Amino acid sequence: MSTNLTDLNAFLAVARAGGFRGASRSTGASASTLSEQVRRLEERLGVRLLHRSTRSVTATEAGARLMDRLVPALGEVEAALETMKGFRDTPAGTLRLNVPVAAARVVLPGILPGFLARYPHIEVEIVAEDSFIDVLAAGSDAGIRYDERLEQDMIAVPIGPRVQRLALAAAPDYLRRRGEPAHPRDLLNHACLLGRFRSGGLTGPWELQRGDEAVSIEPRGPLIVSVAGAMDLAVDMAAAGAGIIGLFEDWLRPHLDSGALLPVMPEWWSSFPGPFLYYSGRRLVPPPLRAFLDFIKEQPREGSGQR
Repeated sequence: MSTNLTDLNAFLAVARAGGFRGASRSTGASASTLSEQVRRLEERLGVRLLHRSTRSVTATEAGARLMDRLVPALGEVEAALETMKGFRDTPAGTLRLNVPVAAARVVLPGILPGFLARYPHIEVEIVAEDSFIDVLAAGSDAGIRYDERLEQDMIAVPIGPRVQRLALAAAPDYLRRRGEPAHPRDLLNHACLLGRFRSGGLTGPWELQRGDEAVSIEPRGPLIVSVAGAMDLAVDMAAAGAGIIGLFEDWLRPHLDSGALLPVMPEWWSSFPGPFLYYSGRRLVPPPLRAFLDFIKEQPREGSGQR
């Protein structure tokens, strides 16, 4: 069944205004033209959409049902037209991303400066948290997750280093006092600094591997901090000699390079796949997100930053 979009818009305008004269003022079309368009739509559908009286015009049950479906559908049409503008104009607007704390700390700093410099009319809003929520329901355009956290019906695009590592490190003073572990099992006799997710789980077990030998350790220690907001405190405490920390190598790299932290059993550091930017494949991609997708696809596919 072929239906003119103009007739659909005329019906919505009349139903919202509660009359043909009010719709005429809001649309600029004459009341008689709107009446004809609505009549034509009703004939094509074979149902009455509006109750008409001398005092008011209201939607019938069928008309109300049609309005419920039309409003989001026509909103998508408008969004499509806005997307087309992005191909001829400078992309503008807000890009909202929901990301893990680790991605905000070690992935985005290498990407956002160049992106914001290229697109000065785009504003980026980052929500960093340790819980894995429905990013679309939360009002975000896209999210960053590691592969095991990807949701169904989403499109995933690699972002940041394609390989990352779990690194163990401690301050020189701590290792002088407590000695350096030679095997992952030795960690059970050391003070380990941990993070706790909002779900209640800890940043463990530490999965360590050397060649074909893999060991899973449940670390314990004197300090547990919130992953969402206090992991940098745990890093500072490790640098102060409080214990051994296990964290993304890229997160610890500045402290390793400065000597504030020393690598612990680097031959056991395990690798894992890097994260993905993901977004719904069932929605039109807004211009700010399209620009961001194009930008990250241009970036070189780096390794883990191993030294």
